[in-house]
Amino acid sequence: MSDKTAIVVGAGILGMATARALALKGYKVTIIERSQQSLGASIRNFGMLWPIGQPDGPLYERAIRSREVWKEYLKSAKIPFDPCGSVHLAYDNEENEVLEELYEHFIKSQRPVTLLNSETIQKKFKGINNNNLFSGLYSSDETIIDPREGIKNLPTYLKTYYNINILWGTAVTNVTTNTVWSFKTKYNADIICICSGADFETLYPFKFKELPIIKTKLQMMRFVPNDNNYRIGTSVCGGLSLLHYKSFTASALLDKLKTKIEIELPQYLKHGIHVMVSQNNKGELTVGDSHEYGLDFEPFDNNYINELILKYLKKLIHIDNWTLQQSWNGIYPKMTNGATDLFLKVEPGVFIINGIGGNGMTLSFGFAEEAVAKI
Repeated sequence: MSDKTAIVVGAGILGMATARALALKGYKVTIIERSQQSLGASIRNFGMLWPIGQPDGPLYERAIRSREVWKEYLKSAKIPFDPCGSVHLAYDNEENEVLEELYEHFIKSQRPVTLLNSETIQKKFKGINNNNLFSGLYSSDETIIDPREGIKNLPTYLKTYYNINILWGTAVTNVTTNTVWSFKTKYNADIICICSGADFETLYPFKFKELPIIKTKLQMMRFVPNDNNYRIGTSVCGGLSLLHYKSFTASALLDKLKTKIEIELPQYLKHGIHVMVSQNNKGELTVGDSHEYGLDFEPFDNNYINELILKYLKKLIHIDNWTLQQSWNGIYPKMTNGATDLFLKVEPGVFIINGIGGNGMTLSFGFAEEAVAKI
């Protein structure tokens, strides 16, 4: 057994992915988490493993690698998942032109995409609104899990297969080289990785202020269909999502679509809204989301934002027989300089691994392997 030791601060998806990567490198790993279970952004999302949103090259490859690790874990733990892919729907000529251009680009990149006409979409998927529907770009890359179930069971898997321990309910109050403090109790390790999302601000406040990083608040909802047998058959997105993900900047016509949306739907851009729906193995439908940027936020959901999301969603899919079950918000850190992640050595043996924005489910396992390889 290796005598190398590591501590990971934070038991969200990135913290647990980092712990796994360290264990693979031969470290005896302990995760320290202030809550009694994972409660942050890692369980407050769509559950989408989303390669379609990542541009060609390292980020797309990172997403595919992360998906491989997820499936390895989910199969071992016997947790259901749905490799249902995704479809981006076009309801006007500008959206359709962007999808046609993206289809040609992704085909050249050898991605598994198909451009579907409205008739095929109606036959292939359930509940799609066919009114003014032009086309849909279908990708088979995407997989859906229930993030709450997936994250809840991940610690047991890490313990069983990688001998990783987690100290729950233990707040880290200070970090120095080789030492993590929880009030008067100290824990020693050769390597310390800070993976506590926006909370690393409390451990390295001056470093946080120096970095080009900001916090993002999102709003989401969960519905249940009145019909227990209802399955859409894929994850559904609309034209607003084409403005959200970096992979879609491959379209030269995207600026034309953005100008149109700025004129017709300025309130959606103001609140950073793009509308998507995923369906987990229980049939529950996760809908969202919005993006508010700042350093502090009110703890309350904004009902106006939820109403905007649902108004746009009705353009994409029939939701009359859905019942609202929950609404919530989540907060995650995001780089403001265009960087897609943060890997930073803050003192000898202490590293901050962070800053992957809203891509934690999609990129964490791959990013963690890459980051640990640099240590």
